[in-house]
Amino acid sequence: ISQIKKMKYILVSGGVISGIGKGVISSSIGTILKSYGHRVTAIKIDPYLNIDAGTFSPYEHGEVFVLDDGGEVDLDLGNYERFLNVKLHKDNNITTGKIYQHVISKERRGDYLGKTVQDKVVPHVTDAIMEWVERVAKIPVNGDSAEPEVCIIEDQLGGTIGDIEGMPFVEAFRQFQFRVKPENFCNIHVSLLPQPSTTGEQKTKPTQHSVRALRGLGLSPDLICCRSQSPIEMSVKEKISNFCHVAPEQVITVHDVSSLYHVPMLLEKQNLSAYFNKRLGLTKRPKKSMLSQWQNLAEKYDRIQSSCNIALVGKYTRLEDSYASVIKALRHAALAINRKLVLTIIDSTELEEETLKEKPVVYHDAWKQLCLADGVLVPGGFGPRGVEGKVAAVKWARLNKKPYLGVCLGLQVAAIEFARTVLNMEDANSSELNPNTSHPVVIDMPEHNKGDMGGTMRLGQRRTVFQTEDSILRKLYNQPHNFVDERHRHRYEINPTYIHLYEEKGFMFVGHDVEGLRMEIMELKGKESRIEVLQVALTLAYNQPDNTKHCKHVCRLNYSSLVKLRSSYKKNKNHPYFVGVQFHPEFLSRPIQPSPPYLGLLLASCNKLESYIQRGNRLSPRERIYITDEESSENELEVFSQLTGDSNSLSSIESK
Repeated sequence: ISQIKKMKYILVSGGVISGIGKGVISSSIGTILKSYGHRVTAIKIDPYLNIDAGTFSPYEHGEVFVLDDGGEVDLDLGNYERFLNVKLHKDNNITTGKIYQHVISKERRGDYLGKTVQDKVVPHVTDAIMEWVERVAKIPVNGDSAEPEVCIIEDQLGGTIGDIEGMPFVEAFRQFQFRVKPENFCNIHVSLLPQPSTTGEQKTKPTQHSVRALRGLGLSPDLICCRSQSPIEMSVKEKISNFCHVAPEQVITVHDVSSLYHVPMLLEKQNLSAYFNKRLGLTKRPKKSMLSQWQNLAEKYDRIQSSCNIALVGKYTRLEDSYASVIKALRHAALAINRKLVLTIIDSTELEEETLKEKPVVYHDAWKQLCLADGVLVPGGFGPRGVEGKVAAVKWARLNKKPYLGVCLGLQVAAIEFARTVLNMEDANSSELNPNTSHPVVIDMPEHNKGDMGGTMRLGQRRTVFQTEDSILRKLYNQPHNFVDERHRHRYEINPTYIHLYEEKGFMFVGHDVEGLRMEIMELKGKESRIEVLQVALTLAYNQPDNTKHCKHVCRLNYSSLVKLRSSYKKNKNHPYFVGVQFHPEFLSRPIQPSPPYLGLLLASCNKLESYIQRGNRLSPRERIYITDEESSENELEVFSQLTGDSNSLSSIESK
């Protein structure tokens, strides 16, 4: 009788300080294991009483990441999805609030058979934690019905080991290691090795204290991952080994690198896959291409010389993690077109007229940064603060034909700006921002519950149906069907009453929801008024020989003739890329598969969008991000044939 395979659990805890990269290390370990053919899932534990992350300010824990099932979770689950290319579920994020809610619900149902539910945490809370982990670890995450083989658990434990709010989870995993048997449980402790500039010496004492505290609570680390500025010297490894009860080869160096793409390879070079095979009894399997793709990514990132400057106009600018997925989606897209992202984060309040009065230097500096950008992005957000600055940025991008992408609120402020400027609705606004506006072009959704805030938005994966073939985004998505599935998180939507007025002026809603009631994608088609066309045509005519004759002729033409005439003087160039989406495409962006809306923004900002679409959504051979084994010979022949005109003649290639 074949033995049933046991789930393998890898617990990642932190010490000394929080924010030292437990999420990236956990994701990188998963990437290594998945590259050897193991099915991997991940769980993130946060020891706060909130049920989920949905009501957090971005300044608390960074952005709120949204999953397919509508779960509003910690941003680290975004790292897991991007690194492992999996689809997680809301139960993959465990909070103290969820555990207590679960325990109290069981008590109300009478599941404890009249027994006292202990306020000392043991056994009811710890049992609930262990049961939750075992249940969630078995949920398929690869889009099929196959259960995962390895579950990586990032246990926040209050940020660092010993914090009081994390103690129920520490005790739960102390018991858990015996519940699942030691051969199925591995503990990795991530610690900081500070290196004071005065001495330049890597200090091990904080790590020693952290490991001692962890062992005192009943958990002994199998691996110690040491975060440091530079690679750890062997003498330092030996010192940690002596005082922390591990072998020197079990002390892993994770020093600062140029990009996160290097981290999986950095860990694999220290034989982590071999260690897990031995420690957890994993089946040895041949390495797949996933790790080599990460190697290609890392090398490509280091080689890139050209850059592209994108201005991110937001309101939560004090903490970069507030826009973690947005920034990563921009980096994925930039890397895909051989550009290094230069990100300029601009506080939208600094673009407003009030700032000009109070802080003119700050105001002019913010506008200077915006004007120097190659493209503009306005991400999501809530509340009135900074909205007028975003409206001003949208107007500047539209009038100056700067590539623009608006996400969620970014779509809504684009609609507000267009209504005010083009549709002559001077007080057009959102009902969220001004309930008394006479032109509520953005309204709250009918199902929106104004009483409760948590979990009441339109959340999770929803389908968007394209209404036309003539859509930039439809060409960028390049799907055989006429719809895309993206993740949403919003309470407000474009008011359908005004749709016909927008589209008459070229502000086209090319994507709707499946019922056709909600506007999901907007693209500016660049339809201009007769006055605007006449102005351009007259300017061009004035620059021609015998300009008086040309100008008189221009003034007598109707609209269609004006457009044709202007085209004869100079090619009529519409806005290169002015797109708004109600969904959040950044949540599904991957390093190897960048999000199409973000890719379009970067392509347009580098003047490559038109040629990219003409080539069938391909860069020129010299600009390709990847050349896989299957593609390499084809692409080499394509390059050679362009150089020689003959892909079959080696002598011709050499002579050329």
